[in-house]
Amino acid sequence: QVQLVESGGGLVQAGDSLRLSCAASGRTFSSYAMGWFRQAPGKEREFVTAINWSGSSTRIVDSVKGRFTISRDNAKNTVYLQMNSLKPEDTAVYYCAARRLGTTILTGLYDYWGQGTQVTVSS
Repeated sequence: QVQLVESGGGLVQAGDSLRLSCAASGRTFSSYAMGWFRQAPGKEREFVTAINWSGSSTRIVDSVKGRFTISRDNAKNTVYLQMNSLKPEDTAVYYCAARRLGTTILTGLYDYWGQGTQVTVSS
């Protein structure tokens, strides 16, 4: 069992930066691929980015490429999402998720989810 707790969300202006953190419980964190997803009001949850167990491989959606970076610290059981040059369209609840196998963009294939953290970007 893995429990995930996101933090770091907030209200920022367009162009600002935020760093989200996702702290995981359990001794097997380093064996899980981790992903970040987001869900805007009235929209489906969508893939943002993911990282494999070692941090050597990542996936990222085109809409945030060059602005967002995922990283992980297995010693701290934490995965991060650095978000730069934020835009109003980045406004959403951001979720982290864990998957025993490799990274995937498919929401339904992740095994564990956090409760989410709100990111609001004003124009």
